Amino acid sequence: MTMSERLQQLRRSRTPFVHATVVRAQHPTSAHTGDQAILLSDGTIEGFVGGQCAQNSVRKAALGALQAGESVLLRVLPDGEVHFPEAAGACVVVNPCLSGGALEIFLDPQVPAPLVRICGATPIAKALAAMTATLGYEVHRDGDADLAQAAAVVVASEVRGGAILGGLALTDAERRRVHTPVGLPIGAKTPAEIAVSILAEVVRAIRVDGLIAPGRDAATPHVSREEACHGHG
Repeated sequence: MTMSERLQQLRRSRTPFVHATVVRAQHPTSAHTGDQAILLSDGTIEGFVGGQCAQNSVRKAALGALQAGESVLLRVLPDGEVHFPEAAGACVVVNPCLSGGALEIFLDPQVPAPLVRICGATPIAKALAAMTATLGYEVHRDGDADLAQAAAVVVASEVRGGAILGGLALTDAERRRVHTPVGLPIGAKTPAEIAVSILAEVVRAIRVDGLIAPGRDAATPHVSREEACHGHG
């Protein structure tokens, strides 16, 4: 499988990863400009962007980038004076293990957009689907997706919700994640206003409460960008 095919496979499966590309290399280094790798949330590295000495620095910075959801230009330098042109905003790591040379690696985190499953075909459900898509979230309707991948499941009405829940064969954990009805108390009346109240609660759950699909990032250690870019690698 080529690197391009593997990237597409991970995107289709909604697997978070970091795409690492060597953008500059100063000899002696084992990596070359254009070398690529994929770093998964469990620390696995697929591909090559440097030898064993550089891998720990790359892995730590990649996990930080994945946690923050922000791309990083990582500069891995050995101890001592290195004539390597400055790069504004780069994350610099001094790795005493390196025997010489230096690397610049662009780390591009690929975090799937939150997936919201909407059950129902009412005007509220239709308005909610349109607004959810506008936010850049992925929307699945009845029967489109496995609940295990959804960050949020929305059922359009309390009566309809009870019937749907009864037919979904949910585990206890999944059932606790389904709210029916949902929405912040903003006095909404129209389908569009109710959709706004529902989506506001979904956004709060994702952005404030840290709601994610079950198990999606369970293996990801919390490594901030600051931790990844300071000290020895």
